[in-house]
Amino acid sequence: MAGLKLYGVNQSTNVMRALVCLYEKGLDFEFVSVDMYSGEHKKDPFISFNPFGQVPVLEDGDIQIFESRAITEHLCRAYTEKGPTLLPSDKKALASVLTWKEVEAGQFNVPASKLAFELFYKSFLFGGTADEAVMAEHEERLAKVLDVYEVRLSKNNYLGGDEYSLADLNHLPCLHFLVGTPVKKIFDSRPHVSKWCTDALARPAWAKVVAMIVV
Repeated sequence: MAGLKLYGVNQSTNVMRALVCLYEKGLDFEFVSVDMYSGEHKKDPFISFNPFGQVPVLEDGDIQIFESRAITEHLCRAYTEKGPTLLPSDKKALASVLTWKEVEAGQFNVPASKLAFELFYKSFLFGGTADEAVMAEHEERLAKVLDVYEVRLSKNNYLGGDEYSLADLNHLPCLHFLVGTPVKKIFDSRPHVSKWCTDALARPAWAKVVAMIVV
């Protein structure tokens, strides 16, 4: 197997998304910390890996990939023989997983990441104060997304179907931070969503990521 290197910072939800996929697949990799406080991500050699100067970046031999969801999909397609499937080979099952993977990116992530920033990163890491108007707007938006999830999860164990998949995995970083805040109530009030969260966050691969988080 070619050497795998993941460049990033432990506190980044996007980096965590790539990390949990590496752990789920049981892949050996090197984690390379990027000093973003000194602007290392905006300088050579890192800027040659990602011209936007953002983490994470994955090196897989002579392949370099940025964008966390591209990284997770690459790992699932390139290492089908390792770990759980996460991306099924059956055409119908794959279509479902890919659809709900896009739902995470396009519907769930915007309000969830905004809330995580206000409630955790802004308040806890940067010593600021959460913007109540921003929180109210995005909590309402997230609740509408979770209403759709509740219907979906009343019929399936997971978003893509009855097997855990990349559609679920990509949610984990934001879920982790939000269930430790008052926003948890909008997950708890939807029983199927609540069970899905509990099951996904209890996976051993995610525990390994949590152990790496430095704040």
